[in-house]
Amino acid sequence: MIKNILMSVTVILSMAACNSKTAFNYSQDIVKKEKSLMADITTTEGNVKTYMENEQYDSIAYAGERMEKIVDLQLKEIKDKAAPDVKEGENFKEAAIKYFTFIKIMYSGYKSFGSAATPEDREEELLKLSELVEKKEAAVNDMQKAQKKYAEANGFKLELK
Repeated sequence: MIKNILMSVTVILSMAACNSKTAFNYSQDIVKKEKSLMADITTTEGNVKTYMENEQYDSIAYAGERMEKIVDLQLKEIKDKAAPDVKEGENFKEAAIKYFTFIKIMYSGYKSFGSAATPEDREEELLKLSELVEKKEAAVNDMQKAQKKYAEANGFKLELK
């Protein structure tokens, strides 16, 4: 009897450890996708600043479209990969999809701004972009909250940097 109980406890603990590892790996995969964008984001933001100063709107549109495609590749991979069958797995996946969608929408805004036909249209697109920038911190916070909840539910700690 005791032997059966010990064996059951061992199996349950092994499954829990495996689920925690699976959950952690999924979280790390999302983090890697975000980090893979950082160099392109940094370069694009610097270029766009220069393009704005020089009123090179077609270059802004191109930069936005380029980033839109880069982010979309990461977003598609997230959507196509099933969330792990762990606590909060689907919720974390949905949070990641919302976050990457937000980033993509920001760069779509750059493309729309650069492609605007008139100064008035450009002003309207700039206003939309400003509204998006104001929402950026909330989008980041939502993603971080979802990731923290996911980590806590699955028994691992996040590496904060």
